[in-house]
Amino acid sequence: MAQSCPLLQRILASSVTAAARAGKIIRDVMSLGELGIVEKGKNDLQTEADRSAQRCIMANLSQQFPKIAIIGEEGPSNCEVPSDWVTLEQDQDVLTKLCPNDYMKVADEDIVVWVDPLDGTSEYTQGLLEHVTVLIGIAVKGKAVAGVIHQPYYNYKQNQQQCKTDNNLGRTLWGLVGMGVGGFTPINPPQNGLVVATTRSHSDKMVQMALDALKPQEIIKVGGAGYKVMLLMEGKANAYVFASKGCKKWDTCAPEAILTAIGGKLTDVHGEYYCYDANVQYPNKGGVFATAKGVNHGELLTKLPQEVRDTLV
Repeated sequence: MAQSCPLLQRILASSVTAAARAGKIIRDVMSLGELGIVEKGKNDLQTEADRSAQRCIMANLSQQFPKIAIIGEEGPSNCEVPSDWVTLEQDQDVLTKLCPNDYMKVADEDIVVWVDPLDGTSEYTQGLLEHVTVLIGIAVKGKAVAGVIHQPYYNYKQNQQQCKTDNNLGRTLWGLVGMGVGGFTPINPPQNGLVVATTRSHSDKMVQMALDALKPQEIIKVGGAGYKVMLLMEGKANAYVFASKGCKKWDTCAPEAILTAIGGKLTDVHGEYYCYDANVQYPNKGGVFATAKGVNHGELLTKLPQEVRDTLV
Protein backbone atom coordinates (compact mmCIF):
# COMPACT_ATOMS: atom_id res chain seq x y z
CA MET A 1 0.00 0.00 0.00
CA ALA A 2 2.78 2.39 0.96
CA GLN A 3 4.34 2.71 -2.48
CA SER A 4 0.96 3.44 -4.06
CA CYS A 5 0.36 6.39 -1.71
CA PRO A 6 1.38 9.93 -2.73
CA LEU A 7 4.88 11.06 -1.74
CA LEU A 8 3.70 13.61 0.83
CA GLN A 9 1.55 11.02 2.58
CA ARG A 10 4.43 8.55 2.72
CA ILE A 11 6.76 11.18 4.19
CA LEU A 12 4.20 11.97 6.87
CA ALA A 13 3.70 8.27 7.66
CA SER A 14 7.48 7.79 7.98
CA SER A 15 7.77 10.91 10.12
CA VAL A 16 5.26 9.51 12.60
CA THR A 17 7.35 6.38 13.20
CA ALA A 18 10.65 8.31 13.16
CA ALA A 19 9.38 10.77 15.77
CA ALA A 20 8.31 7.93 18.05
CA ARG A 21 11.73 6.28 17.71
CA ALA A 22 13.40 9.61 18.53
CA GLY A 23 11.18 9.87 21.60
CA LYS A 24 12.49 6.52 22.82
CA ILE A 25 16.06 7.81 22.42
CA ILE A 26 15.18 10.93 24.42
CA ARG A 27 13.88 8.77 27.28
CA ASP A 28 16.92 6.51 27.10
CA VAL A 29 19.32 9.45 27.44
CA MET A 30 17.39 10.75 30.43
CA SER A 31 17.33 7.35 32.13
CA LEU A 32 21.12 7.06 31.77
CA GLY A 33 21.53 10.47 33.39
CA GLU A 34 24.31 11.64 31.06
CA LEU A 35 22.66 14.59 29.32
CA GLY A 36 25.83 16.03 27.80
CA ILE A 37 24.58 19.61 28.05
CA VAL A 38 26.15 22.21 25.74
CA GLU A 39 25.25 25.91 25.89
CA LYS A 40 24.76 27.09 22.30
CA GLY A 41 23.87 30.61 23.37
CA LYS A 42 22.03 32.55 26.05
CA ASN A 43 19.10 30.43 27.26
CA ASP A 44 19.79 28.01 24.41
CA LEU A 45 20.86 24.54 25.49
CA GLN A 46 21.64 21.36 23.59
CA THR A 47 21.84 17.87 25.08
CA GLU A 48 22.89 14.44 23.89
CA ALA A 49 19.17 13.74 23.50
CA ASP A 50 18.84 16.63 21.00
CA ARG A 51 21.81 15.42 18.99
CA SER A 52 20.90 11.74 18.96
CA ALA A 53 17.20 12.28 18.28
CA GLN A 54 18.02 14.44 15.27
CA ARG A 55 20.50 11.90 13.88
CA CYS A 56 17.79 9.26 14.22
CA ILE A 57 15.16 11.31 12.38
CA MET A 58 17.56 12.42 9.66
CA ALA A 59 18.74 8.86 9.06
CA ASN A 60 15.20 7.52 8.81
CA LEU A 61 13.89 10.16 6.43
CA SER A 62 16.99 10.61 4.26
CA GLN A 63 17.28 6.87 3.62
CA GLN A 64 13.70 6.64 2.43
CA PHE A 65 13.47 10.02 0.69
CA PRO A 66 16.98 11.00 -0.43
CA LYS A 67 15.82 13.79 -2.74
CA ILE A 68 13.91 15.94 -0.25
CA ALA A 69 15.45 18.81 1.72
CA ILE A 70 15.64 18.23 5.49
CA ILE A 71 16.64 21.04 7.86
CA GLY A 72 17.30 20.24 11.51
CA GLU A 73 17.87 22.54 14.45
CA GLU A 74 21.13 20.87 15.41
CA GLY A 75 22.71 21.24 11.96
CA PRO A 76 23.93 18.54 9.54
CA SER A 77 25.67 15.39 10.72
CA ASN A 78 27.49 12.63 8.85
CA CYS A 79 27.76 10.33 11.87
CA GLU A 80 26.63 6.76 11.54
CA VAL A 81 23.65 5.79 13.65
CA PRO A 82 22.99 2.46 15.40
CA SER A 83 20.98 0.10 13.22
CA ASP A 84 18.15 -0.10 15.74
CA TRP A 85 17.58 3.65 15.37
CA VAL A 86 16.46 3.18 11.79
CA THR A 87 13.00 1.89 10.98
CA LEU A 88 11.48 1.75 7.53
CA GLU A 89 8.02 1.27 8.97
CA GLN A 90 5.32 3.79 8.07
CA ASP A 91 2.27 4.62 10.13
CA GLN A 92 -0.66 2.70 8.68
CA ASP A 93 -3.28 5.10 10.00
CA VAL A 94 -1.77 7.86 7.88
CA LEU A 95 -1.50 5.63 4.80
CA THR A 96 -5.15 4.57 4.91
CA LYS A 97 -6.45 8.14 4.67
CA LEU A 98 -7.46 9.77 1.38
CA CYS A 99 -4.84 12.33 0.35
CA PRO A 100 -6.23 15.71 -0.78
CA ASN A 101 -6.04 16.32 -4.52
CA ASP A 102 -3.75 19.31 -3.99
CA TYR A 103 -1.02 17.03 -2.67
CA MET A 104 -1.44 13.96 -4.85
CA LYS A 105 1.47 14.82 -7.17
CA VAL A 106 3.86 16.88 -5.08
CA ALA A 107 7.46 16.61 -6.33
CA ASP A 108 10.51 15.97 -4.15
CA GLU A 109 11.96 19.38 -4.91
CA ASP A 110 8.81 21.10 -3.61
CA ILE A 111 9.18 19.59 -0.14
CA VAL A 112 11.17 20.82 2.86
CA VAL A 113 11.10 18.96 6.17
CA TRP A 114 11.83 20.98 9.31
CA VAL A 115 13.03 19.02 12.35
CA ASP A 116 13.22 20.07 15.98
CA PRO A 117 14.42 16.84 17.61
CA LEU A 118 13.72 18.05 21.15
CA ASP A 119 11.53 21.11 21.58
CA GLY A 120 11.75 22.28 25.17
CA THR A 121 15.38 21.41 25.92
CA SER A 122 15.53 23.72 28.93
CA GLU A 123 12.46 22.05 30.38
CA TYR A 124 13.96 18.62 29.65
CA THR A 125 17.05 19.46 31.72
CA GLN A 126 14.86 20.80 34.54
CA GLY A 127 12.59 17.76 34.71
CA LEU A 128 9.50 19.46 33.25
CA LEU A 129 9.08 16.50 30.95
CA GLU A 130 5.48 17.01 29.86
CA HIS A 131 6.65 20.13 27.96
CA VAL A 132 9.05 18.13 25.77
CA THR A 133 8.08 17.33 22.18
CA VAL A 134 9.65 16.07 18.96
CA LEU A 135 8.61 18.18 15.97
CA ILE A 136 8.69 17.20 12.30
CA GLY A 137 7.07 19.73 9.97
CA ILE A 138 6.55 19.23 6.25
CA ALA A 139 6.26 22.21 3.92
CA VAL A 140 5.21 22.20 0.28
CA LYS A 141 6.31 25.18 -1.80
CA GLY A 142 6.94 27.12 1.41
CA LYS A 143 3.62 26.34 3.09
CA ALA A 144 3.34 24.26 6.27
CA VAL A 145 0.89 21.52 5.29
CA ALA A 146 1.73 18.44 7.38
CA GLY A 147 3.36 17.74 10.69
CA VAL A 148 4.06 15.46 13.61
CA ILE A 149 4.24 16.30 17.31
CA HIS A 150 5.49 13.44 19.46
CA GLN A 151 5.27 13.76 23.24
CA PRO A 152 7.79 11.28 24.74
CA TYR A 153 6.59 11.74 28.30
CA TYR A 154 2.83 11.97 27.81
CA ASN A 155 1.15 11.31 31.18
CA TYR A 156 4.54 10.48 32.68
CA LYS A 157 3.49 11.70 36.11
CA GLN A 158 0.87 8.96 36.19
CA ASN A 159 3.40 6.42 34.97
CA GLN A 160 6.64 7.42 36.67
CA GLN A 161 7.63 3.85 37.40
CA GLN A 162 7.10 2.89 33.77
CA CYS A 163 9.11 5.77 32.34
CA LYS A 164 12.37 3.87 32.78
CA THR A 165 11.24 0.62 31.20
CA ASP A 166 8.16 1.00 29.03
CA ASN A 167 9.12 1.45 25.38
CA ASN A 168 5.53 2.29 24.48
CA LEU A 169 5.32 5.47 26.52
CA GLY A 170 4.38 8.72 24.83
CA ARG A 171 1.94 9.66 22.10
CA THR A 172 2.15 11.00 18.58
CA LEU A 173 -0.10 13.65 17.06
CA TRP A 174 -0.13 14.21 13.32
CA GLY A 175 -2.01 16.23 10.76
CA LEU A 176 -2.23 17.04 7.07
CA VAL A 177 -4.25 20.04 5.89
CA GLY A 178 -7.32 18.82 4.05
CA MET A 179 -6.88 15.21 5.18
CA GLY A 180 -7.34 15.48 8.92
CA VAL A 181 -5.47 14.63 12.11
CA GLY A 182 -4.63 11.56 14.16
CA GLY A 183 -3.37 10.56 17.57
CA PHE A 184 -5.70 12.90 19.46
CA THR A 185 -9.23 14.27 19.52
CA PRO A 186 -9.44 18.05 19.02
CA ILE A 187 -11.36 19.87 21.76
CA ASN A 188 -12.94 23.32 21.46
CA PRO A 189 -11.13 26.12 23.33
CA PRO A 190 -12.37 27.70 26.59
CA GLN A 191 -15.59 29.68 26.14
CA ASN A 192 -15.59 31.71 29.35
CA GLY A 193 -12.81 34.23 29.00
CA LEU A 194 -9.53 34.37 27.09
CA VAL A 195 -6.83 31.87 28.09
CA VAL A 196 -3.40 32.58 26.57
CA ALA A 197 -0.35 30.31 26.47
CA THR A 198 3.06 31.95 26.40
CA THR A 199 6.72 31.43 27.23
CA ARG A 200 7.84 30.45 30.71
CA SER A 201 11.50 31.41 30.34
CA HIS A 202 11.95 33.90 27.47
CA SER A 203 9.73 36.79 28.49
CA ASP A 204 10.68 40.43 27.95
CA LYS A 205 9.05 43.86 27.74
CA MET A 206 7.38 43.20 24.38
CA VAL A 207 6.04 39.81 25.41
CA GLN A 208 4.52 41.32 28.55
CA MET A 209 3.14 44.30 26.66
CA ALA A 210 1.33 42.02 24.23
CA LEU A 211 -0.14 39.94 27.05
CA ASP A 212 -1.29 43.03 28.94
CA ALA A 213 -3.06 44.36 25.84
CA LEU A 214 -5.01 41.13 25.37
CA LYS A 215 -6.25 41.22 28.98
CA PRO A 216 -6.53 37.44 29.30
CA GLN A 217 -8.46 35.82 32.09
CA GLU A 218 -5.63 33.34 32.50
CA ILE A 219 -2.01 33.07 31.31
CA ILE A 220 -0.41 29.64 31.02
CA LYS A 221 3.39 29.80 30.99
CA VAL A 222 4.95 26.64 29.58
CA GLY A 223 7.97 25.61 27.54
CA GLY A 224 8.19 24.56 23.90
CA ALA A 225 6.24 25.81 20.90
CA GLY A 226 4.90 22.32 20.26
CA TYR A 227 3.47 22.00 23.76
CA LYS A 228 1.88 25.46 23.62
CA VAL A 229 0.09 24.69 20.36
CA MET A 230 -1.08 21.39 21.84
CA LEU A 231 -2.86 23.39 24.54
CA LEU A 232 -4.82 25.13 21.76
CA MET A 233 -5.70 21.87 20.06
CA GLU A 234 -6.87 20.18 23.25
CA GLY A 235 -9.14 22.90 24.56
CA LYS A 236 -6.90 24.31 27.28
CA ALA A 237 -6.13 27.71 25.72
CA ASN A 238 -7.57 30.07 23.12
CA ALA A 239 -4.31 31.57 21.89
CA TYR A 240 -0.54 31.22 21.97
CA VAL A 241 1.23 34.57 21.94
CA PHE A 242 4.98 35.12 21.76
CA ALA A 243 5.87 38.71 20.85
CA SER A 244 9.58 37.98 20.42
CA LYS A 245 12.04 36.87 17.75
CA GLY A 246 13.09 33.75 19.68
CA CYS A 247 11.24 31.04 17.74
CA LYS A 248 12.66 29.37 14.62
CA LYS A 249 11.07 27.69 11.59
CA TRP A 250 11.63 24.20 13.04
CA ASP A 251 9.65 25.29 16.14
CA THR A 252 6.52 26.29 14.23
CA CYS A 253 6.26 24.31 10.98
CA ALA A 254 4.79 21.13 12.47
CA PRO A 255 2.52 22.85 15.03
CA GLU A 256 1.24 25.27 12.38
CA ALA A 257 0.35 22.45 10.00
CA ILE A 258 -1.55 20.40 12.58
CA LEU A 259 -3.30 23.45 14.03
CA THR A 260 -4.35 24.51 10.52
CA ALA A 261 -5.64 21.00 9.82
CA ILE A 262 -8.20 21.35 12.64
CA GLY A 263 -9.23 24.90 11.73
CA GLY A 264 -6.85 26.99 13.83
CA LYS A 265 -4.30 29.52 12.62
CA LEU A 266 -0.64 30.45 13.22
CA THR A 267 0.96 33.63 11.88
CA ASP A 268 3.37 36.36 12.96
CA VAL A 269 2.10 39.38 14.94
CA HIS A 270 1.24 41.12 11.65
CA GLY A 271 -1.06 38.30 10.58
CA GLU A 272 1.34 37.06 7.90
CA TYR A 273 2.07 33.37 7.38
CA TYR A 274 5.67 32.21 7.60
CA CYS A 275 7.40 30.78 4.55
CA TYR A 276 9.17 27.45 5.03
CA ASP A 277 11.24 27.27 1.85
CA ALA A 278 14.73 25.82 2.17
CA ASN A 279 16.42 29.18 1.64
CA VAL A 280 14.53 31.27 4.21
CA GLN A 281 16.06 32.75 7.35
CA TYR A 282 15.53 30.46 10.31
CA PRO A 283 14.33 32.99 12.94
CA ASN A 284 10.63 33.88 13.10
CA LYS A 285 11.35 37.59 13.38
CA GLY A 286 7.69 38.54 13.48
CA GLY A 287 6.96 36.56 16.63
CA VAL A 288 4.25 33.92 16.94
CA PHE A 289 0.50 34.46 17.18
CA ALA A 290 -1.63 31.31 17.10
CA THR A 291 -5.32 30.81 17.77
CA ALA A 292 -7.51 27.76 18.29
CA LYS A 293 -10.38 26.73 16.06
CA GLY A 294 -13.30 29.12 16.39
CA VAL A 295 -11.22 32.03 17.73
CA ASN A 296 -11.30 35.22 15.66
CA HIS A 297 -7.59 35.46 14.82
CA GLY A 298 -7.78 38.86 13.12
CA GLU A 299 -9.84 40.49 15.84
CA LEU A 300 -7.46 39.33 18.54
CA LEU A 301 -4.47 40.58 16.54
CA THR A 302 -5.90 44.12 16.41
CA LYS A 303 -5.52 44.36 20.18
CA LEU A 304 -1.72 44.22 20.00
CA PRO A 305 -0.02 47.60 20.57
CA GLN A 306 1.63 49.28 17.60
CA GLU A 307 4.93 49.34 19.51
CA VAL A 308 4.92 45.56 19.58
CA ARG A 309 4.26 45.37 15.84
CA ASP A 310 6.96 47.93 15.08
CA THR A 311 9.51 45.98 17.11
CA LEU A 312 8.87 42.66 15.37
CA VAL A 313 9.77 43.37 11.74
